[in-house]
Amino acid sequence: MAGSGSRVRRYVLLLVLLGGFGVVLFRLATLQVLQAEELSARAGRQHQKTVSLEGPRGTIVDRHGKVLAMNMEVPSVFGIPTTLESPTKTARQLSSVLPVKLDELEKKLRQDRSFVWLARKLDPEQGRRLDRLSVDGIGVVMEGRRFYPKGSLLAHVLGFAGMDGEGLEGVEHRYESYLRGEKRLMVLQRDALGRTVFPKSLAERSPASGHQLALTIDEVVQYIAEKELEAAVSQAQAKSGSVVVLDPQSGAVLAMAVSPAFDPNALSALKKGHLQNTAITDAYEPGSTMKAMIAAAAIEEGVMKPATMVFGEHGRMTVANTVIHDHEKLGWVSFAEVIQKSSNIGAAKTGMALGGQRLSRYLEAFGFGQRTEIDLPGEGVGLVKNQKSWGRRSVASISMGQEIGVTPIQMVSAFAALANEGISMKPYVVSEIRDADGHLLKRVAPQVKRRVISPETARSVTRILEGVVTRGTGTRAAIPGFRVAGKTGTAQQIDPKTHRYSSSRFVTSFVGYVPADKPRLAMIVIIDGPKDKRASGGSLAAPVFSSIGEQVLSYLGVSSEQPITVAMATPNL
Repeated sequence: MAGSGSRVRRYVLLLVLLGGFGVVLFRLATLQVLQAEELSARAGRQHQKTVSLEGPRGTIVDRHGKVLAMNMEVPSVFGIPTTLESPTKTARQLSSVLPVKLDELEKKLRQDRSFVWLARKLDPEQGRRLDRLSVDGIGVVMEGRRFYPKGSLLAHVLGFAGMDGEGLEGVEHRYESYLRGEKRLMVLQRDALGRTVFPKSLAERSPASGHQLALTIDEVVQYIAEKELEAAVSQAQAKSGSVVVLDPQSGAVLAMAVSPAFDPNALSALKKGHLQNTAITDAYEPGSTMKAMIAAAAIEEGVMKPATMVFGEHGRMTVANTVIHDHEKLGWVSFAEVIQKSSNIGAAKTGMALGGQRLSRYLEAFGFGQRTEIDLPGEGVGLVKNQKSWGRRSVASISMGQEIGVTPIQMVSAFAALANEGISMKPYVVSEIRDADGHLLKRVAPQVKRRVISPETARSVTRILEGVVTRGTGTRAAIPGFRVAGKTGTAQQIDPKTHRYSSSRFVTSFVGYVPADKPRLAMIVIIDGPKDKRASGGSLAAPVFSSIGEQVLSYLGVSSEQPITVAMATPNL
């Protein structure tokens, strides 16, 4: 019996052992076969973190290759909250270095997460101070931060990129698809104690850089324009101002200045109202600068000739039960003098002789009421009412530059067509796109939009506009040694309270081109809201035109005796 009982116990023990081994084998099979994928993923989540990083944005340069926007490698800081012994202690250590509030840091570090950004794209010095702290559970990766080495220069055209490297304004936004770097996922891995985080593969290829953009802008011309504009706005105690300089033969923008300016390197200090590129977005009543377009239409249609005599009604004329006034009581004057003396009555009579249908057609031909299609975001269309909705005085008013809204880029483009023998060119700011290795991907060629007037009419209007500068309202736009053609403008603004023309709010402007016989520069200068109620386009904007024009012509080497051809459309990189 005893032997039989011993055998039973051995069998039972054997069965138990076999059952145990069976359970172990089953568990192993379950872990290694049935649950292998899930467990592997869980292990990966515990020991690895995948972070999306983007390659450097492409560089932006001026027409001579001078860098206007570039990327800098700067430190970004992250934490691994699940490995921290004391989030409070760690937060205190970091708060002395990072530009983040203590309570915000602690809140981030208390999250039940394996990865959290603490601060992005810091200054290099902050990164070095963090390295010296050597805090467990905290790591650093290098990211690209956008840097604008010229500060506020050309800020409204360049725009800026946000914290995530995405272009938010200007060229940075318009050409985002070319400028942005390649997005790649970087796998970060920590050791068993969770003390270090590093790329899983140190040999892993870095994300590719974005493409390089070459602008038509000339850094020197831009600097001159901004300097003179800022001085004029400050001296006039004006609300704002803008300057656009074009090559009339190609449409290439050489400078586009807006005041007040801003520094795209200091995003936290930016004021929303200062970001808008008013040179392309905001419509204003052009006032007397519109008379140049009316003159071109009238001469092209044979309604007027420069020598045609026009009666000035001694400075007062009734139209549609309203009175049109002139600042000078003119009698009989030539049509050329109507423009040179900026007669409202003469312009109104010219417009009425043209008639609404032809006037509307030429407004469209010169590009008013439509975008110029310049390669910048946010361009406005201005305000040109449909001819069917015009009132009884509309033809007269529009001929004087009222009842119509234009943008600065529209107006300077219209004058550029006069300068270019009647041919309208599409304005543009980007001339070339190259890849990160310098290989040319795209070159932008000047683009003809349409012929607006004949070469003969353009030359005739140019001679009239030269008279504006030599003996008319724009004498302060003169440039020694050069023939200048242009037109002054002083327009009353609508008072938002009364919805009538204000007696104290003005937009003053001068638009023209130089040298008048072989134009190389077309330029508009706008000074908006000067403090002095007596200010005019001739007294405020015209001198700015003269000062910028004189400096730029000298810089470009244009001789007053024998003008030379200056390549402005395409930079030679």
